[in-house]
Amino acid sequence: MIERYTRPEMGALWTQENKFRAWMEVELAVCRAWHKAGVIPKEAMAEIEAKTVFPIDESFSARVLEIEERTRHDVIAFLTAVEERVGPVSRFIHLGCTSSDIVDTANGLLLARAGSMVGNALDVLLDVLRKLALDHKGRLCMGRTHGVHAEPTSFGLKMLGFYAEFARHRVRLQQAMDDVRVGKLSGAVGTYTALTPDVEETALELLGLRVDPVSTQIVQRDRYANFFTTLALMAGGVERLCVELRHLQRTEVREAEEGFAKGQKGSSAMPHKKNPISAENMSGLARLLRGNALAAMEDQALWHERDISHSSVERVIMPDSTILAHYLLSRLAGLLRNLRIIPENMERNLKSSQQLFFSQRVLTALVESGLQRQEAYEMVQRIAMLCWEERRDFPDAVRADSAIAGRLGADRLDEVFDMGFYLRHEDVVYTRVLG
Repeated sequence: MIERYTRPEMGALWTQENKFRAWMEVELAVCRAWHKAGVIPKEAMAEIEAKTVFPIDESFSARVLEIEERTRHDVIAFLTAVEERVGPVSRFIHLGCTSSDIVDTANGLLLARAGSMVGNALDVLLDVLRKLALDHKGRLCMGRTHGVHAEPTSFGLKMLGFYAEFARHRVRLQQAMDDVRVGKLSGAVGTYTALTPDVEETALELLGLRVDPVSTQIVQRDRYANFFTTLALMAGGVERLCVELRHLQRTEVREAEEGFAKGQKGSSAMPHKKNPISAENMSGLARLLRGNALAAMEDQALWHERDISHSSVERVIMPDSTILAHYLLSRLAGLLRNLRIIPENMERNLKSSQQLFFSQRVLTALVESGLQRQEAYEMVQRIAMLCWEERRDFPDAVRADSAIAGRLGADRLDEVFDMGFYLRHEDVVYTRVLG
């Protein structure tokens, strides 16, 4: 992923050097398991431990890549470079293993660590959403369906809905992390020809990973597909919120605004512009995450016990998707933390459609008074359409209509046109979500 969308802590996880460090972690865990099994002598194990503390830095990486030019095999190139540093005792390193034992087990380490960072960023976002929901509880604003004024809601309820969604994403992420936090050390085609299940279990326990109970030569990629589709679903939630924020920032609406820093510019041509650039940026990046999820699903179907058609895909999507997910959540939290809420425009917009949102309340009152629903509907719709066309205030028009006003009476109409009615169950919803 390009530096523009990479936060340093997540970017550091996916460097070439850190990949080799993860491979070394796995190789050492296998050596320790063999030592526990009595295969690697104590003196040899001590020498391995002492000689593998060399820095895995740019110089080491360059040497691995240099060797790979000749071998055309990255794991062999890595092992050759290690052998150059460790010497003869390196004969015990990679004992009984095939390349995928190391690569897939290291993937389990890296994906678990990346998932933890994404989870931490998601927790921060949840805190910000929770605060917005509580701060704006009871703040009436216009609810819209099809982009058209429907009935009032509260800005707090809007944010509470997003909080509830991202809480579900958090649960899904944890499940996906648990699913991908596995390794395999079962050798070629997964039959433990030169390894044993005990060695596998010991090594993976040292690494903090679970054993994939039935691996072939690889960990099966439904686990990876689950992880990356979970990130894609979360990105869909990011975009859903960003689309809402983009709409609320339109000039005609302007119920909220992204923070606009001193010295910031909105347009090279129009000095007046303040654009929803963060929300738009995140809408675009969410598309990449969804596309990568499709690639992960395409990786599930491999030939027999393995091929490597998945490998090239994963070299791209593993870093890119986790980097993007981490960036999206962090940027969204920052946007919301600095979001400017404009209550006076919410009130203005509530009134801008002649308070036609009361139509269902009038309809319901007429039905409760004994009218057939369709007859009541036509009575209310007739007045509503007139108010749309003539821009008349709907409550005034209803009160002036003898058929409706005569049936319901002034006191009942006062109840019908009470704005507080729309928030009477708000506490119930908050309790459901926040406890």
